[in-house]
Amino acid sequence: MTKKELAKEVIARLKQEYPESDCSLDYDDAWKLLVSVRLAAQCTDARVNVVVKDLYAKFPTMESLAQAPVDEIEELVRPCGLGRSKARDIKACMQMLMQDFGGKVPDNMDDLLKLPGVGRKSANLVMGDVYGQPAIVTDTHCIRLANRIGLVNQIKDPKKVEMELWKIIPPEESNQLCHRLVDHGRKICSARTTPNCEFCVLNDICRGASLD
Repeated sequence: MTKKELAKEVIARLKQEYPESDCSLDYDDAWKLLVSVRLAAQCTDARVNVVVKDLYAKFPTMESLAQAPVDEIEELVRPCGLGRSKARDIKACMQMLMQDFGGKVPDNMDDLLKLPGVGRKSANLVMGDVYGQPAIVTDTHCIRLANRIGLVNQIKDPKKVEMELWKIIPPEESNQLCHRLVDHGRKICSARTTPNCEFCVLNDICRGASLD
């Protein structure tokens, strides 16, 4: 089975297993997704969803966050870890959106990557979930499962994994596949415990399956 054939089968099976997969970060505006994905670094999405409620209660708009003292932002986002650096990035990001982009989140990779605290993973998430463009979000679940299944070969660098996946994943399937890999990683193929290979819909095609 070629990698393209493997990818096609993985997509089909995960689509059937997780038909409703979606971003697990709560947001109702593009700029809020940028805030949440920055807070999600080394933090669970569930915790981020709780923390942002207090953050937006005090700073409900892009403008108010852009003007907020870093110390006050840090106090509110501290439960997510790395509070100081995240607070600085969030404030600087909101300021740049206001000053350079007219208060609108860009819809292209080049401009998104200019924003403080925004890397390719965050940019792809925005392009895919907000703007409906093809996007591959190489978070830890995607990287781990892509290697384990055999879609890529022992590649850990997020950008390199992304580039390899673009070669074998149809653009129209890219965004949802990444969400399904997250769901599958959480439910079956965990990094913290032994993967539940016997219950996995990919067990007969996964390179890393252990069914002894």
